[in-house]
Amino acid sequence: MAASIRRGLPRVKGGEPWPPATEIEASAPVGEAAPLEAPAVTPTEASTARELAESTASSRAQAVQSPTSRALDESARTGSPDAGGRAVVSLRRGLPRVAGGEPWPPADAASVASAPAVAANAAAPAPVASSARELAESTASSREQGAQSATSRAVDAQAAQAPAAAQAAAADAGAAARRGLPRVPGGEPWPPAGTTRAVATQPDVAAQPTVAVQPDVAAAEQIGAPVAASTAQESAAVATRSDVSTPLPYPRTVWQGRAPRHAAEPLPEPSPLRPTWPQAIGGLLGLASLGLLAVAAVFLVRTFLSLPFMQDFLVTYPGEYHPAVEVEPGFAPWANWAHFFNMFLMVLIIRSGLRVRSEKRPTVFWAPRGDSKGKISLTLWFHQALDLLWIINGVIFVVLLFTTGHWARIVPTSWEVFPNALSAGLQYVSFDWPTDNGWVNYNSLQQLAYFVTVFIAAPLAIATGFRMSGLWPKKAEKLSKTYPVEWARALHFPVMLYFVAFIIVHVALVFLTGMLRNLNHMFASQGSVDGVAYAADWTGFWVFVLAIAVIAGGWFAARPLVLAPIAKLFGQVSGR
Repeated sequence: MAASIRRGLPRVKGGEPWPPATEIEASAPVGEAAPLEAPAVTPTEASTARELAESTASSRAQAVQSPTSRALDESARTGSPDAGGRAVVSLRRGLPRVAGGEPWPPADAASVASAPAVAANAAAPAPVASSARELAESTASSREQGAQSATSRAVDAQAAQAPAAAQAAAADAGAAARRGLPRVPGGEPWPPAGTTRAVATQPDVAAQPTVAVQPDVAAAEQIGAPVAASTAQESAAVATRSDVSTPLPYPRTVWQGRAPRHAAEPLPEPSPLRPTWPQAIGGLLGLASLGLLAVAAVFLVRTFLSLPFMQDFLVTYPGEYHPAVEVEPGFAPWANWAHFFNMFLMVLIIRSGLRVRSEKRPTVFWAPRGDSKGKISLTLWFHQALDLLWIINGVIFVVLLFTTGHWARIVPTSWEVFPNALSAGLQYVSFDWPTDNGWVNYNSLQQLAYFVTVFIAAPLAIATGFRMSGLWPKKAEKLSKTYPVEWARALHFPVMLYFVAFIIVHVALVFLTGMLRNLNHMFASQGSVDGVAYAADWTGFWVFVLAIAVIAGGWFAARPLVLAPIAKLFGQVSGR
């Protein structure tokens, strides 16, 4: 039976498909037993010749064939069957081994006899079939061999078939081959019409014992590749082959536990503005303790002031004294405006100062025009800008204070200020408020507090802030050594704490010692010598409410979205 070898792409551009169109003659028909006894070539020699021929096709060195393989190649070129009655096919030739050389292997150097085409002969020697199968699998698993020969693929396919499959294939022999796409554009489907399938079968080799083939040692030494060990390993692998569809048994090491099969969501972190229950209870207990201490202090001070010598002390020092310089009573409008601006700026200065201390990685920066090295955060720029406005407001207030003569209201003019301040403090603690009139004269404790705030705390805040700011001259080394920046940092924050404490106490006393009267003095410039005429007027209260609304608006507007356009008027604003 004749069959055409499947042709591939041309080896050169514009050439014919490779290999050339040839036909293979099968001398032994399918189903006819081929005699295997008394062969001209023994099975051992045939397998050795076949192994050497396939190794020659994949070896990088020059192949050396045995006399038996050369005899088989000669018989393949003449188209005659070998001594065992097996069909002979030519090896498929590949690319040349050297540039410009002939295709490898040479045309007269390698040919292999195919497996016997016997379907009913169950007495075929097992070593021949097993050796063919081992050699085919060894050739397919080699990493150096680029492709299998046509004979080895045929032998591997025949060795994997069962007897039932062999009989079915024998029955299909002679049927028309399935045609596919044309090999050239516009050509006919491949293979040509009338091509039949030639199927060669062999006995079931899986049921027969597998015998490792010992190759020709001399031939193996000639090609420089020992094959005995690999052949034995491939033989053992074939013998122990099992069904891969069944999973392998494995010992169980993990069992289903009681833990949940889903990841639990992390608990939300408590907000710093929302304390936990222990913190809330502790805070309430702390406030209750402070309240008890305050009640105890009030009780003790009242008991102390009821003593005879303290009664004489209160009569001698009622809590205020008349200044040595005559001062016109009342508050001018400029004093009310300066008081409002001071309150507005001080609240924003404290807010921005705390933000500067807690800000780890600023998001917006400001730099003066033409000086990129002086870059600072936008929050620090805002804090320093507020400081400058606060200083300007303070300077205007002090200048007007001394120009109009109202300085004597907050500057002590007698040493009596100290015992009167002590008397006023004891009266405040006992909740028996001093009988003074702020429209005309402050009590001594107020006078000392305002003097310390305006003439001591404010200059300290200005001096320490200026030392830490970028306005400090960097080239003044002697001045910097005389006034180190560490001193400024150590004093600046405590001064801020003093201002916070002063504001809290000041606002509390304003509301506790006559809210409407005091608000009229501070926000509406209304009052009288006896302190009765404007006691029930609500003008100052509503002006105070409006001032609080303006301060709240400034508090919420102090953010980069609002501050960046304003900062651009005085420098460059960037995100880094």
